[in-house]
Amino acid sequence: MSSPPDPHRDRPESEEFDEFDRALAEVEQALDRFKQRYSDVRRDREQIEQLKQRREDVRREAKQTPKGDRSHRRELKEELEHIEAAIETLEIHLESQLFSWKTLKEPFWQAVRFGGLGIVVGWILKSCSG
Repeated sequence: MSSPPDPHRDRPESEEFDEFDRALAEVEQALDRFKQRYSDVRRDREQIEQLKQRREDVRREAKQTPKGDRSHRRELKEELEHIEAAIETLEIHLESQLFSWKTLKEPFWQAVRFGGLGIVVGWILKSCSG
């Protein structure tokens, strides 16, 4: 009993190394992209925490400011609005980094492919049995 022929056996060794080098380069690029995204996420989370802390400080200061000092209260209110907007922008940025089309593209197309295959197989089985 003979084993099936190995398709890689007929290829020159240099082609195998070239293919391995290309695959390795792709993995390294993917790792670099992942590291960059991870550092961006950490930086954004740290900024959000700092902004939340500043928001609490401004709220405390606003409570302690006398009601007669309207200009200072107005400044604190404006700063609070800027902080809220910055937090919201950073949270949207974080969400868009975590869920991008690039990360969902492959699972999406696999679901479409295998879901479509399942529907076709179901139709065939239904037509054979009925």
